[in-house]
Amino acid sequence: MSESKAMILGCAGTRLTREEAALYADQRPWGLILFARNIGQAGEIADLTARFRDLVGRPDAPVLIDQEGGRVQRIRAPIAPDYPAGATLGAVYARDGEAGLDAARLMGRLLASDLAPLGINVDCLPVLDVPVPGANDVIGTRAYGHDADSVAAIGGALAEGLIEGGVLPVMKHIPGHGRSMVDSHKALPVVDAPFDDLDGVDFEPFRRLGHLPMAMTAHIVYRAVDADNPATTSARVIGEIIRGRIGFEGLLMSDDLSMHALSGDFATRARATLSAGCDIALHCNGLMEEMKPVAEATPPLAGESAARAERALAHLAGKPMAQVDRAIEEARARFDALVAAA
Repeated sequence: MSESKAMILGCAGTRLTREEAALYADQRPWGLILFARNIGQAGEIADLTARFRDLVGRPDAPVLIDQEGGRVQRIRAPIAPDYPAGATLGAVYARDGEAGLDAARLMGRLLASDLAPLGINVDCLPVLDVPVPGANDVIGTRAYGHDADSVAAIGGALAEGLIEGGVLPVMKHIPGHGRSMVDSHKALPVVDAPFDDLDGVDFEPFRRLGHLPMAMTAHIVYRAVDADNPATTSARVIGEIIRGRIGFEGLLMSDDLSMHALSGDFATRARATLSAGCDIALHCNGLMEEMKPVAEATPPLAGESAARAERALAHLAGKPMAQVDRAIEEARARFDALVAAA
């Protein structure tokens, strides 16, 4: 782990450029994140993930993707079927709790069966945000429900299915994005809710699933905790709330440093993120002029952060790459029947 830097980077296309390959070989990011722009044929995806691992010298190096279902699904047909948004799982759960959990667990397992053969071993899922009325639709139908109980239950079942299939889950966006009135991709949201409301609703799903191996921060200011800094760069939010009140002990990664909710140049963003207590800085857009300063500002992954990274990857030890076999096809038929009844 000490050979890696505490960052996850993106790339520009379906194969690595010479400049990207040189950057990864020299700077050794802990992981790579893929978006729709990186998705070609299945073989091209597998080649891309294998090439990245060869360059950084770690066969288990994390390759991440946002494969939630609904509007946030980077890989689509014919490589992977379209999956329903989180709200559909919530509808199944509201009708029949046991069926809803079964559907969520199956969906996690099916997502893993799509991703793992391509060399993708981390899915940025489950979404544990609890939207409130009037909130920006950046979460919207991505949410599993509008109460902490259902969100935690469904999110936990999804995570179980992913891990069973050899893919690590990343719960997001800790400590909660459901009250955001603006899209943090475009501006910095500020939440004025009282602390007790945050603690009883927003924080609760993350608290209940605090045993999961990885989490992604929210670029949101919570005035009741730290009026000056978004969670990603707030030592108070990370130390007192995420590590303290919520009790999360796993690997904490930032949301994307290139989002407009954050300010400052990219070296400053990376330093602020890591000094606040994030273990890993995430930069997604694949722009070389932004990745270079992030890489230069990011230290090696060391100490407790390296230990957390190692513990996260240990969840995959001994798990074979998920394959499309008869059991998976039977699971898919059962899943389709459950969500069709929603």
